[in-house]
Amino acid sequence: MPTNTWNRHHILSLADFTTTEYDTVLQTAASFQEVLSRRTKKVPTLQGQVVANLFFESSTRTRSSFELAAKRLSADTLNFAAATSSMTKGETILDTAKTYLAMGTDIMVVRHREAGVPNAIAAEMDRLGVKVSVLNAGDGQHEHPSQALLDLFTITTLIDPASPRLELLKGKKIAIVGDILHSRVARSNIWSLIASGAEVHLAAPPTLLPKLFAEYICEELGVSSQESEVTSYFPTPQLFLHWQLEPALQNADFVMTLRLQKERMTAHLLPSLREYHQLFGITRTKLQLCQPNVKVLHPGPVNRGVEISSDLMDDPEFSLIQSQVTSGVAVRMALLYLIGSGKV
Repeated sequence: MPTNTWNRHHILSLADFTTTEYDTVLQTAASFQEVLSRRTKKVPTLQGQVVANLFFESSTRTRSSFELAAKRLSADTLNFAAATSSMTKGETILDTAKTYLAMGTDIMVVRHREAGVPNAIAAEMDRLGVKVSVLNAGDGQHEHPSQALLDLFTITTLIDPASPRLELLKGKKIAIVGDILHSRVARSNIWSLIASGAEVHLAAPPTLLPKLFAEYICEELGVSSQESEVTSYFPTPQLFLHWQLEPALQNADFVMTLRLQKERMTAHLLPSLREYHQLFGITRTKLQLCQPNVKVLHPGPVNRGVEISSDLMDDPEFSLIQSQVTSGVAVRMALLYLIGSGKV
């Protein structure tokens, strides 16, 4: 797998990813997907390297996926748990990172409840002049690059299993529904989907999708808003905000529903979970507004009966949720390989 199209040392955000970088990740992940289908699922690509999973925040899917990906690449793994670490004795995050550096770590996979922590660790590694790469596994309400890339891989391999690539989503309508305000997954997905040429329709109650969110996206894109309505807001030709669900679902090709992140909510932003499900929960009936072959995604963990009906979540005709988990290993193998191959 050639890496001559890859020059990125850290993976912290998708805001500045190029089309070439997206396609390199997708094609590399496809190669590893083939490896994972073999009887022997391990390759010696990162043999001798150390991958440290520095998860300062709880996680099941992301942490296990990165650990398995590293092991499939024959890397040695170190797993950090904040609750049993020296941080309980007052050690700083940067000192913790430098401790793992001293152990010979080559790649740090960092997850933290506060935005900017992976960037701070990456900056410290660069300041020290070491070749350690940092991969953002989710930071606060900022970004979750690997989740958005595995979502992208899941969708593009569904369209063209042999050759997943960014251009396959051009002109597709993709609805992102739920707690967008608090979602790092939504932010990363917005960058990747806009880069693909897709139409991105965000839908949520006004408390979970303020106009300020759109203004932030527009500022990052360097564009100004185009028009405004009572129930919808159209900042760019590709990005649409809706405070009712129906316009977002109308003729949608894919629907991404997001978890209500109650642990990040500092105010009573919803009357009740029951009312939220009635208005914004994804069900079979509501999917009738979409394209006949619509598919549903969710980054997990899922609150059954809140963001999505339980029967729909388990229906392989519509749900790609289990495929997302499977795709996660191949995509994270690709990311570790791309930033780690220059170290061997």
